[in-house]
Amino acid sequence: MTVETLFHGIGVSEGARIGRAFVYRPIRIEDALSLKTDQPEAELEALRLAKQRCIEELEQLIEHTAQTLGEEKAVILKGQVSMLNDPSFYPPMENAIRLEQWAAETAVSQIVTKTAALFESMTSAYMQERASDVRDVGARLLMHVKGSGGGRLGDIQEEVILVADDLTPSDTVQLDKQLVRAFVTRIGGKTSHTAILANSLRIPAILGAGDAVDDIQTGDLLAIDGATGEIIVHPSEGTIAGYEAVMATQQEEQQGLAQYATREAVTTDGHRVEIAANIGTPEEAQGLVAQGAEAVGLYRTEFLFMSRSQMPDEETQYRAYREAVEAMEGRPVVIRTLDIGGDKELPYLDLPKEMNPFLGYRAIRLCLDERELLMTQLRAILRASAHGPVKIMFPMISGMQEWREAREMVMAVRYQLEQDGVEVGERIELGIMVEIPSAALQADRFAREVDFFSIGTNDLVQYTLAVDRMNEKVADLYDYFHPAVLRLIKRVIDASNVEGKWTGMCGSMAGDPLAAPLLIGLGLHEWSMSPAAMHKVKQVITSSSREACRALAERVLDMDSAAEVREALQAFAGTHSKN
Repeated sequence: MTVETLFHGIGVSEGARIGRAFVYRPIRIEDALSLKTDQPEAELEALRLAKQRCIEELEQLIEHTAQTLGEEKAVILKGQVSMLNDPSFYPPMENAIRLEQWAAETAVSQIVTKTAALFESMTSAYMQERASDVRDVGARLLMHVKGSGGGRLGDIQEEVILVADDLTPSDTVQLDKQLVRAFVTRIGGKTSHTAILANSLRIPAILGAGDAVDDIQTGDLLAIDGATGEIIVHPSEGTIAGYEAVMATQQEEQQGLAQYATREAVTTDGHRVEIAANIGTPEEAQGLVAQGAEAVGLYRTEFLFMSRSQMPDEETQYRAYREAVEAMEGRPVVIRTLDIGGDKELPYLDLPKEMNPFLGYRAIRLCLDERELLMTQLRAILRASAHGPVKIMFPMISGMQEWREAREMVMAVRYQLEQDGVEVGERIELGIMVEIPSAALQADRFAREVDFFSIGTNDLVQYTLAVDRMNEKVADLYDYFHPAVLRLIKRVIDASNVEGKWTGMCGSMAGDPLAAPLLIGLGLHEWSMSPAAMHKVKQVITSSSREACRALAERVLDMDSAAEVREALQAFAGTHSKN
């Protein structure tokens, strides 16, 4: 008899869900050990059984994929079966065991690595892309040889709650929202990029659940609440009934908030602000206007790069940016240049491993070094600007020299396009993300030259408070209501006002309804957030007066702790907001 078990993680994306677990603990070819064997026959048998299980598994997936997604998608999986039967792929593994006395997992690793390298060395782009198929089938084979590891994302064929040690941003962007109803991970925090993407995709998520996830098996029934961080394994009938009631209430609340899609974000005393959306793919821009977004305040272009096996060329980027611009029907799109580094990697860039990647070779630092990469992206963005209003934003700017170099590159690329007769938008605003304290402290200097600021609170908090935003162990120290962070935000907004510029915010704080009155009081001009948060934030803004918010901000800026600030905001919400 199964017993109901309760544990908690960090709720990062709201929503209650009930579903069967799908455990995802991928094995990589690189993780195989270098082992010899004195029992080659046993290793050969282990390899044979692993191959058999792989083929059986693939054949089931092929049948299901053909029925649900069509024969074209199933062909990819058929190619993996063919690879397992290829005389140049599987027999060399047997030879490595017989002749060189390698263990089965080592033989698989060596042959897969060698075969993938062979494909990557070919001049044909099509053949180069087959390297990822080789690694994919190799990882599947290795998983069965080792008899460990969880399922694979591509194997999800029904509605599940995904359970993993971690999900990289590139994993997350591949999730099928129709099948992955929610996910739970061992590590992670509220402002990791996985959390940000979960909100963007509107998938309930709990991160930082710790070692308790080890006890969850594929097929276990789970009930999770992405708001509270509650995870229940083997929920009782009573618990299931309670969760079903919560889910029904949440659905009613969402229906009630839908009215705010057609309302402007105007306070009760007539002060108007702009509500924008964060996106990571052009597909996410579809339907944003109908949902009430007045702009795209942050287009995270790195996910276009992360979802591919090789660098997207200018034409590929241009099509993606143009699609997003056209979807917004004449409303502005702020496109952030490539922000790679930290927890976002590109395998094909072969970036060096760093002790402190969030403080290292990332974002604008990388792009100013790899100038061809940035110039290609700028060409694509400027070409897309011919189809609607585009603004370009540079991430991780720490000083004036970086900003000026980036601005000069835009001017040079624009001049070249115009010389070539390529149409470019007439007026393109250039701005910076304020996510490093040095930029906030020099905001008065930057404001004389940039067209706008966008405050990235996720990194600004991390760098101001010296708290790793990916580390659940120090999650209690990470708080954008810390007085030091609030004073930096106020400094940036004031600097933009002096020069007649505007300041937006695209970090998680912008999508927090509790923060909205404070941000009105501080004078923020534009909020950019997950589309799922827009209606709640609009509800708070339209229920508040600017005068009361200014008085609140004045009191809050004189407080000594995040706890005091939060208490004051909760009290304000209780007395000034509509139910």
